[in-house]
Amino acid sequence: MAVEHPLTQPGEQTRIHNIGYRTYDGPRLGRAYARRSLYSQSLRGAYGLGRSVKSKILPMLLFVVMCVPALIMVAVAVATKAKDLPVDYTRYAVIMQAVIGLYVASQGPQAVSRDLRFKTVPLYFSRPIETSDYVRAKYAALASALFVLTAAPLIVLYVGALLAKLDFADQSKGFGQGLASVALLSLLFAGIALVISAVTPRRGFGIAAVIAALTISYGAVSTVQAIAFERSSSGAVPWLGLFSPITLIDGVQTAFLGASSAFPGQVGPSSAQGLVYLAVVLALIAGCYGLLMRRYRKAGL
Repeated sequence: MAVEHPLTQPGEQTRIHNIGYRTYDGPRLGRAYARRSLYSQSLRGAYGLGRSVKSKILPMLLFVVMCVPALIMVAVAVATKAKDLPVDYTRYAVIMQAVIGLYVASQGPQAVSRDLRFKTVPLYFSRPIETSDYVRAKYAALASALFVLTAAPLIVLYVGALLAKLDFADQSKGFGQGLASVALLSLLFAGIALVISAVTPRRGFGIAAVIAALTISYGAVSTVQAIAFERSSSGAVPWLGLFSPITLIDGVQTAFLGASSAFPGQVGPSSAQGLVYLAVVLALIAGCYGLLMRRYRKAGL
């Protein structure tokens, strides 16, 4: 049998909630705060911090891979009571350039590709942040992450050298030269990786393109340099180094930081050629920044 419910009164059916629209009266932190927040978030993301466990595996693994050879070298130097480290500070990054290339290839697209893929860039620019703020924060974050990756093993070498009671002045000088070298490398590699990654929203394509730009160019230049050296064209060897990012860094540190060249026959650039190397590196860094600015002005529309 159906149950009849009593009719509700009209006053019980309708309620008016006066929530209104209120203005924000709190502090307005502005562009500087937004820029710092974007930088710190991007830097943390480069090592998977604040993200899933899966996102932490590769960057942390590559960080360990970068540091383990330095630990082994320090252990050998201490155990054998060597008078010097097996590898110069300026040479370490060149030796480990494959690991550095893999790291920047994986983290460059992570820094920018998702914003392009999900079209969140205009949302950034709807706030007080501007195109230059976004580009500077992303560029600085990836360069800082690369500097951490490349400087950490140098710190291990330096501390180990001091524990092995090697000459303090020589080790401090070499350590400073190594830091200057990896700082320049970090700026160059970060710029190249971000420019390539900003071209496509597909992270996989970005990774492959960055690896090709860094690794394949180094292999091609090294091969041509070796052929030129074997055919007694040693004068061409330094100029060929202008066509690969890692050989550019090698040439700069050979010319100005007292490093031994990794070129065939150790035929590094002279001081005059080193100026050309340095000019090319600085032009590439400035060019990468300019290209990023143009790309994100279009993406922010």
